[in-house]
Amino acid sequence: MATLVLTAVGAAVGGPIGAVIGRSVDTRIFRPATREGPRLTDLALQTSSYGTQIPKLFGTIRVAGTVIWATDLIETRTTVGGSKGQPSTATYSYSASFAVVLSARAIRGVRRIWAEGKLLRGAAGDWKATTGFRLYLGDEDQPVDPLIASAEPTTPAYRGCAYAVFEALHLGDFGNRIPSLTFEVVADEGAVAAGAIAMALADEVDAEVAQQLEGYAAAGDSVAGVLDSLAVISGAWWSPGGARLTMRDAAGDPVMLADDAVVATGAGQRRARAIAAIDTVPRTLSVAHHDPARDYQIGVQQAVRPGAGTQAARIELPAVLTASAARGIAERALVIAEAMRIRRTVSAGIDAIGLVPGSAVAIIDEQGIWRARSVMVEGMATRVELAPVTIAPITGAASSGQVLGAPDRLIGATMLRAFDIPPLGDDVLGAPRLSVVATGTEPGWRGAALLYSLDDGESWIAAGATAAPATLGVVELPPGDGPATLADRRNVLIAVLARADMMLGDADDIGLSQGRNLALVGDELIQFARATPLGDARWRLSGLRRGVRGTDWASAAHQAGEAFTLIEREAVGTIDLPLGSIGQGVALLATGVGDVAGPAAATAAVSGGSVVPPSPVHLHAAVLKGGGWQLSWTRRSRQGWAWADLVDAPLVEETERYAVTILAPDGAVSNWEVTAPSIELPTAPEPGARVEIRQRGTHGTSHAAVIMI
Repeated sequence: MATLVLTAVGAAVGGPIGAVIGRSVDTRIFRPATREGPRLTDLALQTSSYGTQIPKLFGTIRVAGTVIWATDLIETRTTVGGSKGQPSTATYSYSASFAVVLSARAIRGVRRIWAEGKLLRGAAGDWKATTGFRLYLGDEDQPVDPLIASAEPTTPAYRGCAYAVFEALHLGDFGNRIPSLTFEVVADEGAVAAGAIAMALADEVDAEVAQQLEGYAAAGDSVAGVLDSLAVISGAWWSPGGARLTMRDAAGDPVMLADDAVVATGAGQRRARAIAAIDTVPRTLSVAHHDPARDYQIGVQQAVRPGAGTQAARIELPAVLTASAARGIAERALVIAEAMRIRRTVSAGIDAIGLVPGSAVAIIDEQGIWRARSVMVEGMATRVELAPVTIAPITGAASSGQVLGAPDRLIGATMLRAFDIPPLGDDVLGAPRLSVVATGTEPGWRGAALLYSLDDGESWIAAGATAAPATLGVVELPPGDGPATLADRRNVLIAVLARADMMLGDADDIGLSQGRNLALVGDELIQFARATPLGDARWRLSGLRRGVRGTDWASAAHQAGEAFTLIEREAVGTIDLPLGSIGQGVALLATGVGDVAGPAAATAAVSGGSVVPPSPVHLHAAVLKGGGWQLSWTRRSRQGWAWADLVDAPLVEETERYAVTILAPDGAVSNWEVTAPSIELPTAPEPGARVEIRQRGTHGTSHAAVIMI
């Protein structure tokens, strides 16, 4: 398939202007090489090479820019852990500062910024990664950037050029290197006429053609190449007039021309013409452009003519065009190219000596508009070679195709929670472990850096990053007291989640046995089989399993407004704490990209819930022969929750010990310590007495199991 550069296409549909533009235009601005128009790939790849072109931007367009300054990678060492005898781990992160020039003329601003195709800055101006940012619009009085000046004392202010400075951009999301960036640059408010762009690039140009472009990047090997590009977009051509150039199209007033050769030689001379073969015209013509519906990525629209021929041509336009507008340009260019097969030569009088190539011509007593391709004076006659001007309106509707743009989700502030609960697996911990969950007030939140303090904020310890975003909420309707030994089909729970996009789902018996749909409600771990959406982020949860992992002690303490946290392994981070922290409080801070008002804070009590045994179950009181009483119970363990072998769970603790307390109705208290799951009493407790049994573990004592006499 043949690929036509813009000069060749211009020759077919509008005519190159090198013959009618002086070298003052042909070599200006861009490097004076072979005259070609700008290529779309010039805008898509970020460069840092010396001598790289800087485009002049118009309207709104997406460009990569050129890196003009950068620091080496900045390494930051962070020690995680290491508190009170715990081992520490050193982690390293990297950042860099750099500057990117965007336009060789002033701009109005920058909207979205992409890094490696993903949004770094959203449409709302929110950042998806941590960085400092300064934008210089290209004013003639803009100052020198202080960061660049501190590293390069002789740095210029780059006045007249728009550029952006990133300060300490965190590179962890980009393979610890400066990512390839593209910018949505607003150079002018609203659409810009192609003629206005041409006049901004060359003082000696008159261009009243009103073809509107949403954006355009003027670059390439010469101004002449850019002017050719603008003519192709507009379906127009250039014509000299003295020291100036004028962009013309079929709407202009033509010069009326009589063909004097009719009198001398008859109709044969007047109608002298040549028609090139149809296969000299491309059968398909594609227009590549920046499609705003595709986040300004390259789109291609194609026009196909009927008839013979196999040639295919492509026009690359560094312009922002809708799919329909690009399709129309392709159709118009193909119609014009086909019409340009015709060459007609007429002889006019000496009065036509003022005609120049590019003049619009109408022949007296004939229909149609022609354009002068060449003018030659022979004696007292003027010989003019003409090509027809074809009006080809933009008619074709087109689609941008399936658009998979980078998601632009607001990040919002961090929401942070921490709690000391039993491990989710079968691990037996030797020291308390704090569970930490976090999410954001907006759907784009992905994580935050975590710190914790064991001394009321006097010192802080880095704990790495939070885990995957968690599903958080509050309880609107709390469940009543329910059994830990049976499925709770009586009570329901209504929770209001923090965001409307957060979702809950159902789980069957197999899923529940595998730990699905586990939530921390207040201090009780509860599973639910069914989740019914009620609207406005409200969910009705039923088919409850209560007191999971030995948290049945908290089943009677629920109240509206308490925290609801879905416990998912990938969303729970952990902090291992020293044994001496049991009974203390932990302060936590989390800082994410969206925490512009300050870090999120939370506190948690280190209750020992992650290391103490669960309370005993199946308490039973029986009368013995002779009048004595026996109290018995069943031990539970921190390990073996699945009960796979259907025998007693492993002890885990160093010894088996229990504390038995009897509280008489009159307030008297009796205490015993036993090493087996039963105790015999010589006399019965008073009616109404409360019996509490606790298992003593290696690192603490369980909550009480209670039986009333």
